[in-house]
Amino acid sequence: IVSKNDVVIGISTSGNSINVKNGLKIAKKRGAKTIGLLGNNGGNIKSIVDCPIIIKSNSTPRIQEVHRVISHLICDLVEKNFRRIN
Repeated sequence: IVSKNDVVIGISTSGNSINVKNGLKIAKKRGAKTIGLLGNNGGNIKSIVDCPIIIKSNSTPRIQEVHRVISHLICDLVEKNFRRIN
């Protein structure tokens, strides 16, 4: 499903989720750009993504709240840019 120059976003509150890490590694091998929405200190995933966005908190609910806001902002930016293209 992932192709070169796609963007893949991995979300991990701990920054250490194995399934998220493995998915991001595969995406990078296929030439995708990778973004990590991470919590705590970014965990192991911060070192494998192109753009780590780290919420420096130990509180899972707070991390997830901020991840949700960031996700909405990303979607809004993508939608606005698609409108400009079309």
